[in-house]
Amino acid sequence: MAARIQHDDELVENHEINVTPFIDVMLVLLIIFMVAAPLATVDVKVDLPASTAESQPKSDKPLYLTIKADHSLALGNDAVTLETLPNALKASSDDNVEQRIFLRADKTVDYDTLMQTMNRLREAGYLKVALVALEAGGSGSTAIERPGS
Repeated sequence: MAARIQHDDELVENHEINVTPFIDVMLVLLIIFMVAAPLATVDVKVDLPASTAESQPKSDKPLYLTIKADHSLALGNDAVTLETLPNALKASSDDNVEQRIFLRADKTVDYDTLMQTMNRLREAGYLKVALVALEAGGSGSTAIERPGS
């Protein structure tokens, strides 16, 4: 509690808020979030094509399936094959086939490889697939929802 000295030598309570501890806590939280935010993103490098579709809101725990330029697959940051994809999806989504899968593919990936991967997702029971692309005017990414088949 702070006190203010007046001219008549009486100590009177000061009712002002001391904001220094508040600022210190906020700066610590800012540093924590600045360090943690880059760790929460997927680090698989892929050259995405552009799209003019509107952005869709992302889920709390997005599940990204990436097709790289060499046609290899990555679920999140883990490499998978087309044969092991259903088991890896079940493990990553806690066997929830209603989980939306965000499919990212390098722009050099041919249509046949993309369709084989989407067919494998459908065979595994995952019908909610969103295609991820770069926004046409910017560098951000957007998810384009594909209706389930």
